Amino acid sequence: MDTLVSVSWLAEHLHDKNIVVADCRFVLGNPDKGREEYEADHIPGAVYFDLEKDLSAPKAEHGGRHPWPDADTFADKLGRAGIDNDTLVVLYDDQKGAMAARAYWVLRYVGHRNAALLDGGYEAWKEAGHSITKEIPERLPATYIPHVQKDWLCGVEDIRRNLGLGEDGAVLIDSRACNRYTGEAETIDPIGGHIPGAVNYDWQAIVDEKGFLKSETALCQRFAELPRDREIIVYCGSGVTACANLFVLERLGYKNAKLYAGSWSDWISYPENEKAKGAR
Repeated sequence: MDTLVSVSWLAEHLHDKNIVVADCRFVLGNPDKGREEYEADHIPGAVYFDLEKDLSAPKAEHGGRHPWPDADTFADKLGRAGIDNDTLVVLYDDQKGAMAARAYWVLRYVGHRNAALLDGGYEAWKEAGHSITKEIPERLPATYIPHVQKDWLCGVEDIRRNLGLGEDGAVLIDSRACNRYTGEAETIDPIGGHIPGAVNYDWQAIVDEKGFLKSETALCQRFAELPRDREIIVYCGSGVTACANLFVLERLGYKNAKLYAGSWSDWISYPENEKAKGAR
């Protein structure tokens, strides 16, 4: 099963018994808006995954603005949404795939292999003239058994160990906009800049102006300088948009890419951690 599906494919398979569609719309800074938009209209049969309530753990002193969710807690939520280990989960949002990609990586973390993003998201679905509804589905509960893939995540200690390894260490990718990476215009976190040694690959460069994933050729060119024989650790502000870059790296065949789940907002919660500014 491809990890990216078109709106025409989903329209054809929307009522297949083994498919659950998940609406992942969420607006940073306005945490109720995504659910409100879902309740106003969504793809028929879609359940709702909330970034902060479903795809994150409660905030703490460390762990970043969107701490990584507990696997058993998330598995319970999957079961209540009618999702078992064999269900194909199709994920969408209206933020160029960023929120859907976070849900995708959480699913990967609990061992789910049968998941896909809807190319172009909700806007593409509506522009194609497919049906929408405000009816909230009632799904029969299922049992989901997590098979946690701990190697898919990194923590602050992993990053600290990596900083002194030079060419023998992992390639560290910052997925935020360039002006946040450089520290020139931090708009969310209290401290600007980046983790020393990180290179900047703005996640928004993987999609076109309408939110469709760019061609494989374009994406290969985008990440051409990334080595395939070294570990790659990807981060962003809080472990959300980094997942969009990870989604693409997986599609391009990188086998060694991981997420620093707490990301920049976790890194700066430790005053002793070194912060860098500027282009490198």
